[in-house]
Amino acid sequence: MKKPPIGHREVEHTADWELEVWAPDIAALLEEAARGMYELMSVELAKGPRQRRRIVLDAGDLEQMLVEFLDELLYLGESEELGCDRYRLTVEGCHLEAMVEGVPIVAQGKEIKAVTYHRLEVDETEDGLETRIVFDV
Repeated sequence: MKKPPIGHREVEHTADWELEVWAPDIAALLEEAARGMYELMSVELAKGPRQRRRIVLDAGDLEQMLVEFLDELLYLGESEELGCDRYRLTVEGCHLEAMVEGVPIVAQGKEIKAVTYHRLEVDETEDGLETRIVFDV
């Protein structure tokens, strides 16, 4: 069965959480990884006024960009209780400029301590890019 062009799914992992993510390009991969991460944490967002935050990253490679982007979203959740669900991402090489938008987190079922580099590789496929991300819980 062929996968849809963009998506994510949880992968069984012995101690931590693992998420498989695929998308046609790096911007879509980053966005889908964020959606998957929030889903793993069972984040529920409030209704109400939306807030925007700008994220700018210069990474050494796509894997570092992915980890740092997700780390920034985790930080916004911890420091401001902000959960992001809208993304406008521009990627040039390993430079990311992101405008993220969200609302307060009203409930979170699980906590992610960190995004890891464990076995992390962003791979090119005939349909775009795919990766597996391991989260420390």
